[in-house]
Amino acid sequence: MRSKRFLGCLFLVIVLSLLTSSTQGYKFYVGGKYGWVVSPSENYNHWAERNRFQVNDTLFFKYKKGSDSVLLVTREDYDRCNTKNPIQSLTEGDSIFKFDHSGPFFFISGNADNCNKGQKLIVVVMAVRHKTQQHPPSPSPSSVVPATPPVSPPPSPPVESPKSSEAPSDLDAPVSAPSQQQKSGSSGLVCSAWLLLGSSIWVSIVLGSL
Repeated sequence: MRSKRFLGCLFLVIVLSLLTSSTQGYKFYVGGKYGWVVSPSENYNHWAERNRFQVNDTLFFKYKKGSDSVLLVTREDYDRCNTKNPIQSLTEGDSIFKFDHSGPFFFISGNADNCNKGQKLIVVVMAVRHKTQQHPPSPSPSSVVPATPPVSPPPSPPVESPKSSEAPSDLDAPVSAPSQQQKSGSSGLVCSAWLLLGSSIWVSIVLGSL
């Protein structure tokens, strides 16, 4: 029973320590072991480009109090090494600066000559990304088009073949009238017959009179 309570308390302590460390952020030592100096072993901006800075991270500036300082300035004052209008001044010797938002931060030395010699720093803090679930927008009722089934063409009516009883026959066809040539031929034949009959009668009469 005691072992279970001990494991539960240990697990709770580990979780709280992780949450605390995540909210406190990471501490970066500017200039390494040399601190905030005029000629560091590595250019300050090169060093900043190698690191990833997030909100709640801190910068630790180590320098001799009274002989130097750290100024948070605008981009224009950073380029000109203008020390007259700082946004924030750090002068206590071992200074700590905490990032409270994302974006670029510009630091220069409180000594304008040191700034012109390269004692300046640009740090870009990454934006905080919150994991949000994005739901696709539901389509409006007017944009929804109901699907219509494909319309098939109507079936063509069957073609009926003509019945044998309905086919016209030769018996039902009208008899054509005789042509004019047939009429003249028949009349000529009748005239020839009468002429032959008349000639035979005349010959019989002549022979009988003799």
